[in-house]
Amino acid sequence: MVRRDRVDDVVDEWRVQLPDTVGPAMELGKRIHRLAGRLQEVVRAETAAVGLTPAEFDVLSALRRVGAPYALKPSDLAGSLLLTSGGISNVLRRLQQDGVIERAADAADARVAWVRLTPKGVTVAERVVRAVTRAQARLFAPVPDELLLTAAGHLRELLVELGDEAAEAAEAVSEGA
Repeated sequence: MVRRDRVDDVVDEWRVQLPDTVGPAMELGKRIHRLAGRLQEVVRAETAAVGLTPAEFDVLSALRRVGAPYALKPSDLAGSLLLTSGGISNVLRRLQQDGVIERAADAADARVAWVRLTPKGVTVAERVVRAVTRAQARLFAPVPDELLLTAAGHLRELLVELGDEAAEAAEAVSEGA
């Protein structure tokens, strides 16, 4: 017998109320939404513990992820994090006040600005990324690694089918066309 989750209860209710709305897309969407909520709870708890918002954490982790010198253009940050230019400006202002990022003009082109982690920012970013990663590992601890890898692989396939390919894959496809 298949074990039931909370989404099964929701789907059963919709099956009675609006049966034509129930299908694989609804079930997948509801489960992804529920799982995303569980992951967001973990991120919020860990980021709050170090005085950051999830958006600030996203900026710090994006800068740390690119490697030394830990710098990106604000437009690249906003695009990769799905933030508006106004939203990213507010986040950057707060992070700069906290001394974890600095903004600097490009030496070769004064029209270009860069956002980079300060040494303090590198330390904070690494600490919070490790804390979030440990918390996610605790959340998923009851789940066998094989199931996690299988689920991650299937979600990758879904994202690729929806056009969400890695930059290198998208470039290779456009070059071959």
